[in-house]
Amino acid sequence: MKPNIALVIGDPAGVGPELVVKLLADESAGQANVYVIGSRAVLAGAMHETGVHRDLPIVALSDIGSRDLPSPVLVDWPGLNADGFERGQAKADNGKFMLDMLTLGARLTQQGATDALCFAPLNKGALRAGGMQQQDELRWFEDLLGCHSYTGELNVLDTLWTSRVTSHVALRDVSGLLTPEGVADAAKLITDSLLAAGKTEPRVAVCGLNPHNGDNGNYGNEESTVIEPGIALARSRGCAVDGPFPADTIFVRAKNGQYDGIVTMYHDQGQIAMKLMGFERGVTVQGGLPIPVTTPAHGTAYDIAGRGIANVGAMKNAFDLACRMAAGRHTRS
Repeated sequence: MKPNIALVIGDPAGVGPELVVKLLADESAGQANVYVIGSRAVLAGAMHETGVHRDLPIVALSDIGSRDLPSPVLVDWPGLNADGFERGQAKADNGKFMLDMLTLGARLTQQGATDALCFAPLNKGALRAGGMQQQDELRWFEDLLGCHSYTGELNVLDTLWTSRVTSHVALRDVSGLLTPEGVADAAKLITDSLLAAGKTEPRVAVCGLNPHNGDNGNYGNEESTVIEPGIALARSRGCAVDGPFPADTIFVRAKNGQYDGIVTMYHDQGQIAMKLMGFERGVTVQGGLPIPVTTPAHGTAYDIAGRGIANVGAMKNAFDLACRMAAGRHTRS
């Protein structure tokens, strides 16, 4: 039975709408019942810009989840008739529109009408202008869904996943924020998420913090005082975890297939490697939430918005992963 996917068009001022239109025209969209949340005017503009046209019947909110509906369909919601938005601008109107779409998609998935939420790229500046008070959309989802468990952003490139102990914080603060518990939590999160995506025996590596793993304390001792105890704690929780490894070599091992996931200590430690290996293919998973949530790992590309040239690769991968996680959700329930 096909999963039901809530598909949010993302920032209407960016490339999100054209990515959604291109995705809907791809055969991969046929693996799910797709409920598009967005604006008719914005989607019509995206179809014109891309030259890709797809009929989108409108479905009432009360009918979402019915297996007898065609797919894809456009959800009838208060923002359906919103006018166009100024391209390439992070403003309050597109920020609030994004928050309203995400709220609807998350609620539908939380209530079981849809099985997963996949959204096109967002702009954090616009989200804050539109009313988001949290540091990022993951914390916003936590509050919206009443989630009190450990959460974290996970980045996925093909079969390789990364999690991180610290995320959107100043680099100067990273060392002081690292704890054995944090390392173990990030390892458990990526292990559980890999399992949820269908990986039966996840193998996870953990990065050190300092150059050359601290060189036996010459360049710092976080590896021995914080990270190694965190690895031991993760193992006690049933995680197959190795490390710590120098961050400048572990991605080579993982790329060659030795590991399925890598725990990094801070944002760019993993993001630089992942985006260099496949910027136009990467996916972000909002890990630890009670519902599956995926999105492309790249941004809104304001500089090319409206030109119809955005690469749909990461959007397709985010959608594919949402479908796999939705299937895994049913398997576990």
